[in-house]
Amino acid sequence: MPEPRPAPVRLLDLDDESAPLPPLHPAMAQVVVGLTARTDPDLHSRARGADLVLERDDPALDAVLATVERHPIASVALVQLLRGGEDRSIDDGLLVESAVYSALQAGPEFAAWRASRPRRDRSSAPDPVRVERVGPRLTITLDRPAVRNALNTAMRDALVEALLLPALDPSITEVHLRGAGSAFSTGGDLDEFGSFVDPASAHLIRLQQSVGRSIAVVADRVTAHLHGPCMGSGIELPAFAGRVIAHPAATFSLPEVSLGLIPGAGGTVSLPRRIGRARTAYLGLTGTPIDTATALAWGLVDAIDERIG
Repeated sequence: MPEPRPAPVRLLDLDDESAPLPPLHPAMAQVVVGLTARTDPDLHSRARGADLVLERDDPALDAVLATVERHPIASVALVQLLRGGEDRSIDDGLLVESAVYSALQAGPEFAAWRASRPRRDRSSAPDPVRVERVGPRLTITLDRPAVRNALNTAMRDALVEALLLPALDPSITEVHLRGAGSAFSTGGDLDEFGSFVDPASAHLIRLQQSVGRSIAVVADRVTAHLHGPCMGSGIELPAFAGRVIAHPAATFSLPEVSLGLIPGAGGTVSLPRRIGRARTAYLGLTGTPIDTATALAWGLVDAIDERIG
């Protein structure tokens, strides 16, 4: 008989020095949660042996366990992807992320989510992105305020085109990303999720039209101005920018695992470079928003400015 599969989550007592750390390699099909009595769990000397580290009484543990129970495939895929991220270039990271994302689009967890949420037909704004140049300053504004700047294919393609300008013109010394309306962006347009003919074709298009790569190419000149609920791609893409400024009331979250997916706009590449593997896993596996003060302390944003929005 085949060996039974291990449970998709493993709790590890980091304070027990006698317990060996597990071999945390990409093929290990478990989410390893390290638990500690310390109040600074991320600084634990044995934190490297876990995908994320929590205090023993942290209520986030219940959220993580619930997420893994409901979406074990996506949860394990996320931490497996994050484990090898430190050794990948941005391009390699985007390639692997997209491949995993496409595989999950063909999986049962995403299919169940898609079946539970009928698509709505809604027209896109004729110009989903506004581009304005004044001297060396280029301002790129997401302009679908009626849907809180949900990122659809039209907006994605317009952003890639707009970001070609500073890539080709070094006289543009400042690039500012903004969002019109009540939020910078609440993430991908859910009515487009899974709408491509097949996941393999979507993978190729995702790589060719990568907004994250386009930002990374000119990151030293890019400042992102964030406000409102910044969800999914609404924080994954700005995290590529050289500087991120947020309104005090902004919040940040990664809801993709609850759809049976992983962050697919570059978040497994951009966020770990700012906040590390464990905190990226925390956002992905809890789905819980963090506030601007926490984002600033973690390094997800670089400054707070109440004038944004």
